[in-house]
Amino acid sequence: MRRALPIMFQGTHSDAGKSVIATAFCRIFARNGWKTAPFKSQNMSLNSYVTVDGKEIGRAQGVQAEAAGVLATTHMNPILIKPSRDQEAQIVVHGKPYGNMKASDYRSEFFHTGLQLIQQSLDMLMKQYDRLVIEGAGSPAEVNLNDRELVNMRVARMANAPVVLVGDIERGGVFASLVGTLQLLEEQDRKRVIGVIINKFRGDLSLLQPGLRWFEQYTGVKVLGVVPYTHVRIDAEDSVALSRYATKKDDGKAIDVAVIQYPRISNFTDIDPFFAEPDCSVRFVSDASLLGEPDILILPGSKNTIEDVCFLKETGLFSALRRLYERTDVTIVGICGGYQMLGERIQDPFHVETPLDEIDGLSLLPMETTLAREKTTVLCEGILMFKGETFHVEGYEIHMGRSSVKRGEPLIFMEGKTDGCKTKDERVIGTYMHDLFHNDAFRHYLLNDVRRKKHVLFPIERPFYRRLRNEAFDELADCVEKHVDVRTIERKMIEFQKGRYGDA
Repeated sequence: MRRALPIMFQGTHSDAGKSVIATAFCRIFARNGWKTAPFKSQNMSLNSYVTVDGKEIGRAQGVQAEAAGVLATTHMNPILIKPSRDQEAQIVVHGKPYGNMKASDYRSEFFHTGLQLIQQSLDMLMKQYDRLVIEGAGSPAEVNLNDRELVNMRVARMANAPVVLVGDIERGGVFASLVGTLQLLEEQDRKRVIGVIINKFRGDLSLLQPGLRWFEQYTGVKVLGVVPYTHVRIDAEDSVALSRYATKKDDGKAIDVAVIQYPRISNFTDIDPFFAEPDCSVRFVSDASLLGEPDILILPGSKNTIEDVCFLKETGLFSALRRLYERTDVTIVGICGGYQMLGERIQDPFHVETPLDEIDGLSLLPMETTLAREKTTVLCEGILMFKGETFHVEGYEIHMGRSSVKRGEPLIFMEGKTDGCKTKDERVIGTYMHDLFHNDAFRHYLLNDVRRKKHVLFPIERPFYRRLRNEAFDELADCVEKHVDVRTIERKMIEFQKGRYGDA
């Protein structure tokens, strides 16, 4: 009977690089001929991924499944937590909304349900795959939460998985964070840690060697590798990554792409293809004084559209965006929640998001939105019409609203329906389709339209984003194989399943 060999990657803190390392191992194992699946029992993220059967999981696990060359399923992320308000989140179970819960209620009321869901998914994946790459969350040393945690060492025990601890040297204090984490673990859990990986290293490795030797002597835990800092085109897992994005225009690049960053921003991976364009400066804006006069302005998704509209009004961005459209030649694109904001009104009769019954939108598109109790999650494709040209586009939808277009033209024609809306001058367009800009032909045309206006030369080579991302999986795997002792990790995976628990 098949039973997968598991390995688990945990971090000293959020954004230590667990997701990237796990993605690399999904690719490494798959290239070696093993049928591989990712697994994260519980993911807190506003960046989502839609499976082929129309279910919602964390984006990181969807991307890891792609790296492994398998179709993503909800068993790879049975519990998804999507923060919607302060101290409150939507709980998604096997791809469908379970309910909104406060953090304290989730911890006290959902624990045993969560354990059962996780065990069922683990059992299913163990039977179907050869290798299981498990990712933790936050830190396993959060002593205030460990009695009812559902994502770190408890999962390692359930899977009988050896653990590799990942530390981020870029933030400083990597040895303190690694040692501190190990010391705060229970003895049975500390024995599971087969080694550590130091991530995001820049500089001369020889200068780090004395520290590596000291760490191994002090802790008795092997340093399995030091991974250099590398720019990889792997989708960000959650909003922690936003702190790394630029807030000011790069004057060395011709096209200025501004993205509005509201507090509940979601699925901002929609913007990623612009980072691959050599003449595009991408910046995130949360202050009206920094808006400037971008060539393209994007309103991305939101987990709480009404609260984020309130944010726009409170910060002055609401009126600044309207002035921007009136006084400049900007092209404005709204996706999902951003599309809803561009309309005349957002109604919330069931108080899905807030106690407010409705709120006025930017009134840049002739449409209204009514929020619904049921969530739409579906892969989609259609024909997009823009400035006399047609483009086949594909992506996915995740939303809890229905928008009705009063007048104006649809943006995308799908089988049996239309999606989105645009103004007559086509300077404002909106759609529920995520991954819109991942469609190369449309993105190239949109950018060329800006280049023509600005009399900027067209690039000689045009990036094809999905191909670049697939190549990035191999580049990442190559980098990790070069700098990490993969053979030792594989040997320990086998030894754990033979009962050699905690052997040196």
